[in-house]
Amino acid sequence: MSKGRFLQVNNTEISVISKNETDYISLTDMTSTFNEGSGLIGKWITNKNTLEYLCVWEKINNTSFNYTKFGVIEQEAGKNRFIMSVGQWIERTSATGMLVKAGRYGGTYAHKDIAFHFAMWLSPEFQIYLVNEFQRLKSEENDRLKLEWNFQRTLAKVNYLIHTDAIKEKLIPKVVTNHQSNFVYATEADLLNVALFGITAKEWRENNSNLKGNIRDYASIEQLVVLSNLESINSLLIRQGLTQNE
Repeated sequence: MSKGRFLQVNNTEISVISKNETDYISLTDMTSTFNEGSGLIGKWITNKNTLEYLCVWEKINNTSFNYTKFGVIEQEAGKNRFIMSVGQWIERTSATGMLVKAGRYGGTYAHKDIAFHFAMWLSPEFQIYLVNEFQRLKSEENDRLKLEWNFQRTLAKVNYLIHTDAIKEKLIPKVVTNHQSNFVYATEADLLNVALFGITAKEWRENNSNLKGNIRDYASIEQLVVLSNLESINSLLIRQGLTQNE
């Protein structure tokens, strides 16, 4: 689970955490400026309309949702003796849309869809500010990721030039055809492709004919960092006269 990030909504700091690359927004923090505080979460989740919404969300997003247990809950909902907490909801139905976290950044968290639903229940105005602030956060994160990706991609290209220059100087014979020259380049590139991705460029294209570009265009930032270092190391080994097998 990733460390928290924060939203600022009407002078309220609301933490956002990620689990399995999914964002969860703190419902506990959202209630901090309301009179009844976190007790509002309990009132919200015992509401029959809320439970119907949660069931629909789980139906769409969670194949392990326990419909049998939900049926029992649905029959109990609305009765004076009906009691439900987020922890009970998760335990009884195997729900994944919410989670209860202890320790730092502890509290009740919900997937953004559910968090927005809760915010609307609290206050329509609060919900609008929350949605806008969350969109701002995601936009900033996307911009940062694009910047990091472009930087690493540029670094890989720079090292690729170093790599190909070493091939040209040390591996390619003085008199060769263009086809032979390209074959040497492709072989050295595929040496790294197989080491890093476990597949050659040709094999990747055959398995991904519906995608544009090449295998490296779909690499993660971490893979591009490794690739740039592999290219630098390989160019050095080529200049030292080592064969591919070595």
